Amino acid sequence: MKTQVAIIGGGPSGLLLSQLLHTRGIDSVVLERKTKDYVLGRIRAGVLEQGLVALMEKAGCADRLHAEGIPHEGTWISYGDEMFRVDFTEHTGKLVMVYGQTELTSDLYKAREESGGKFEFNVEDVAIHSADTDAPHIDYIVAGEARRLDCDFIAGCDGFHGVSRQSIPLDVRKEYEKVYPFGWLGVLSETPPVNHELIYANSPRGFALCSMRNENLSRYYIQCSLSDKPDDWTDEAFWQELKRRIPVYQAETLVMGPSIEKSIAPLRSFVTEPMRWGNLFLCGDAAHIVPPTGAKGLNTAASDVNYLFDGLCDFYENASTDGIDTYSEKALARVWKAERFSWWFSSLMHTYPNQSEFDLKMQVAEIEYLRSCTSAQRSMAENYVGLPY
Repeated sequence: MKTQVAIIGGGPSGLLLSQLLHTRGIDSVVLERKTKDYVLGRIRAGVLEQGLVALMEKAGCADRLHAEGIPHEGTWISYGDEMFRVDFTEHTGKLVMVYGQTELTSDLYKAREESGGKFEFNVEDVAIHSADTDAPHIDYIVAGEARRLDCDFIAGCDGFHGVSRQSIPLDVRKEYEKVYPFGWLGVLSETPPVNHELIYANSPRGFALCSMRNENLSRYYIQCSLSDKPDDWTDEAFWQELKRRIPVYQAETLVMGPSIEKSIAPLRSFVTEPMRWGNLFLCGDAAHIVPPTGAKGLNTAASDVNYLFDGLCDFYENASTDGIDTYSEKALARVWKAERFSWWFSSLMHTYPNQSEFDLKMQVAEIEYLRSCTSAQRSMAENYVGLPY
């Protein structure tokens, strides 16, 4: 089989790139190691920057997003029983859209299927060959049958543990990483959100986040130990701990219910450079990871897709390599700014082992500065709604 762009990874970034390329008549094939149902069963973030919303519009996949998504014009920061709001629209004229990543991925699958998109699921033993030449190809196995996909370019959208990044020689790539000494225990429940906007909570007991998917589906998180397992936490223990970490008047109105999904995610900051090797391009988690604080994971993947899509269109439509030649530089410039924001926000809101009393006082002082300073709120709002592409 032959295509113009081989895309490894059938998650949102790979699907979005494939659908955008389709709108410009550029052929692609998506290889996914799991089933479609497995991909759609993954619970992920749901805060979309305007840049990602615009890409979904360009891809022709934004109708349901606009009909069912929840516009958020600000967010709440709490510390102890104090709480204040950062107004995105006041400071930036922009907002974010709350729309589950599962829903976005479902919309993209529907669009690709309706337009005859080519997929291979349950792909095993993927191997990238000759990526540093003009004739790259991918070998893989489906249902015991060896297959080969020839292509002009390879987009590695296969996540942190995928084959794409590992295919770049060690003497070419350099990796930067910070591992945080805690995780997030997340619970999904069929209950109304405690607030119509997100609440980021700093507490002496640890961080908490009150989020939502829709008016009857809530997503809550609490900071936990890396040694914890989801089964260590009963629903009752989770709810009581969450209530201890948010302001009293919010805890009193919290509607509790059975969890329908419970998981623990470790936190890390990670970037690999460069994001291109020959005709192999890394997108999203294959190239970088951010802590979920600030909801930048899916959104930085979208900005990668934007730069790569522009570069590939420039190549096929104008016979120019300028866009693909500058892809890594452009993507990394924005990625590092998102990494900075996620690191700053995580440092501000979480408790860390061995924090001194001075450290804790500085953390509260930083939060109170954010509360009282217009320029600090504007900086946070600009980063939260998304820096320009």
